[in-house]
Amino acid sequence: MNGEGLAARVAGSVGAIDRAAWNALAGDNPFMSHEFLTSLEDSGSVGPGTGWQPVPLVISSEDGPPLAAMPSYAKGHSQGEYVFDHAFADAWERAGGRYYPKLQIAAPFTPATGPRLLLSDTSLAAPLLSAAEQLCLQNGFSSAHATFIEPDQVGLFEEAGWLLRSDIQFHWVNQDFGSFEDFLATLTSRKRKDLRKERAAAQEGLEIVRLSGDAIRAEHWDAFWLFYQDTGARKWGQPYLTREAFDLFGERMGGKIVLVLALEDGQPIAGALNFIGGDALYGRYWGCSKQVRFLHFELCYYQAIDVAIELGLSRVEAGAQGGHKLARGYEPVETVSAHWFADSGFRAAVAEFLEREREGVAADRNYLERRTPFRKSV
Repeated sequence: MNGEGLAARVAGSVGAIDRAAWNALAGDNPFMSHEFLTSLEDSGSVGPGTGWQPVPLVISSEDGPPLAAMPSYAKGHSQGEYVFDHAFADAWERAGGRYYPKLQIAAPFTPATGPRLLLSDTSLAAPLLSAAEQLCLQNGFSSAHATFIEPDQVGLFEEAGWLLRSDIQFHWVNQDFGSFEDFLATLTSRKRKDLRKERAAAQEGLEIVRLSGDAIRAEHWDAFWLFYQDTGARKWGQPYLTREAFDLFGERMGGKIVLVLALEDGQPIAGALNFIGGDALYGRYWGCSKQVRFLHFELCYYQAIDVAIELGLSRVEAGAQGGHKLARGYEPVETVSAHWFADSGFRAAVAEFLEREREGVAADRNYLERRTPFRKSV
């Protein structure tokens, strides 16, 4: 595509950009959708006072619709990212630099893979990344970071000279299973028995329900909000999302949500929130008001597998961390982030660090792959 007549600009929010035009670029990833990102903005989960200030970049002709866009945020901290750069920040500030603010290209609070360059034509990737670099230079940002990049876009960042960083997540892969039992048949005998016992123990005396769309009512969100607050207080000190965010998710994208609740005597005691993408189910939040053995695994992992099989989705992405997912049939996969630094000396130091780190991540993945619960082929 010829770049003549095109210009990059910074919008004050995703909400300031036409919904249909944004979604035409975002595709079917729920966390890149106008509905998800504006729900964060309109609920106050991002914006003033949060350390996540929306500064989406857009490339367009003077009067035309966006031809490329980037969901980006001016960050005053490194919380809610799940790719930890605290070591970078500490090193740069010990050297007398100022690491914050920085530019974060991401779905806030969401360690799920997806496009980070929303493009009508791949030829616009280079000018969009160049615009991000210029935004950093003009505003004194130390760096720019794109996290959980979908595999098809990694090369675009590498071609632009951004540094790549690898990590590991655990995803469940659908091998055209017709049922959960079909999936269990791929596991060793001992693991099949373990998973059946876990499901039975978790479900005993409880009713498990799945809700989507208009079936999710205010009282369901009220219950889930309590679960989410409990988990957030233990993991992050305080929840990232406001209560209103959940209402807006339900209103704007309820058809892309599966809320799984465990009921005891008709009252919710635990829940897990999932988002439906074009070819994946994304597990996001979980919480409970009562501890029940194995219920976390049932709601977050086994129910997600059931949903993915029913919907014909190719995988389940169950969020960050969690080596315990391995024993439940979730496999180690590589995730990639990309990083740009304004200072060339600091960039060189980070590049050296990432090379060493990459070797360790590869060794960890090899170790984990040898310990999957699947039956070995003869």
